[in-house]
Amino acid sequence: MENPSLTGNGCPVTGLGADFNPFEDPYLADPYPFLARVRADEPVFYSPELDYWVLTRHDDISAVFRDLESYSADIAQSPVKPLYPSVVQAIKDGGFTPTPIMSNCDQPKHTRIRRHTARAFTSRRIAVLEPYIRELVDKYIDAFEGRGHAELVGEMVYELPALVILKMLGIPDEDVAAIKSWSSNRLMLTWGRLSEIDQLEQVQGLIDYWHYCVRHIDRKLEHPGDDFPSDLIAVRDGNDEILTIEEIVNVVYGLLIAGHETTTSSSANAVRSLLEDGMAWTELSENPDLIVNAVEEMLRINTSVISWRRRTKVPVTIRGVDIPKDAKLLLMLASANHDPDVFPEPDKIDLHRNNSKDHISFGLGIHFCFGAPLARLELRIILEHLTRRLPRMKLVDGQTFRFHPNTSFRGPIELQVEWPQP
Repeated sequence: MENPSLTGNGCPVTGLGADFNPFEDPYLADPYPFLARVRADEPVFYSPELDYWVLTRHDDISAVFRDLESYSADIAQSPVKPLYPSVVQAIKDGGFTPTPIMSNCDQPKHTRIRRHTARAFTSRRIAVLEPYIRELVDKYIDAFEGRGHAELVGEMVYELPALVILKMLGIPDEDVAAIKSWSSNRLMLTWGRLSEIDQLEQVQGLIDYWHYCVRHIDRKLEHPGDDFPSDLIAVRDGNDEILTIEEIVNVVYGLLIAGHETTTSSSANAVRSLLEDGMAWTELSENPDLIVNAVEEMLRINTSVISWRRRTKVPVTIRGVDIPKDAKLLLMLASANHDPDVFPEPDKIDLHRNNSKDHISFGLGIHFCFGAPLARLELRIILEHLTRRLPRMKLVDGQTFRFHPNTSFRGPIELQVEWPQP
């Protein structure tokens, strides 16, 4: 690799890349001040901590997402920090055999899998979940409304999105605890920075997670039902040229993290942001018609997926910085969503913002998030019910927000809220 301390014209970089540590405070607690600084002073920089080139501007990241000739998605699900050889061996011995399908798959395979999977992931499949989601949200609020306080992550949004995706996948509710635990294993192994001992502790959960998905599809082959995996099997119709059984397993494996971890965090992020503003929560409570646009503004201002990844297939130059072939790129979605060239006063919540939908929290192009319609539906329902039933809710004073140390997924581990009793 070329010397990362030099820009494309041979001038030394400002050195902000050396300050970039996504696994520790102060960045972990609040990445936005650092992102604002580098976006203005060094919008493309090299991170020696990660061995990634980091992009922070909306137009640069958008261009990378859309340029399929120059950039590959094949590293999107690879560990940010390499796994130790002992862990790689444990994975091999455990029979963990995933294959690239959508988020980490390039054309033409990606196009085939996405096209046929979309035949099963229909608007009807999502629409039928709405009454169930509303019932769940009300059930959780019923449980804590009379107390005047709640820890909103643990008492509501931790389980809720998992129960929704499990229902869609035909998985029993009692498995939610195992699914959430396995998802945490995968998140930290893929996007975290763990010691060898910690990786070995986490890897068995990853293996168990994989084999659970394999067994689930085996059951659906024998006993199909009214669920998404059964629809995929019907679309396949016994033809491996459409979808293989292994690919269907991988689709389910992917959804069993993407389908709930991000929504858990985006829900907690949205409530926190609206309550920190104060007036925004009141405005939504008094004007529920604003909630549809508020969903987009919340996805913009405090996204749950703060970065994503690509690999260069050819040498490229971005903002005068030469980046070699096979370089790894970290695309800072959170920074792009606060780019003042696209969003005036980007750090301010504006429930009337007319271009909130220009956020790139779900990516762009052919890899645009498959589950975006479901994520939007869940967040909209959560905000509708909470603002209607708890219009005077506020954050508990003095709490410190904690986050899992990783590069890409961000949401508070706990969110303490309270409201006055009648």
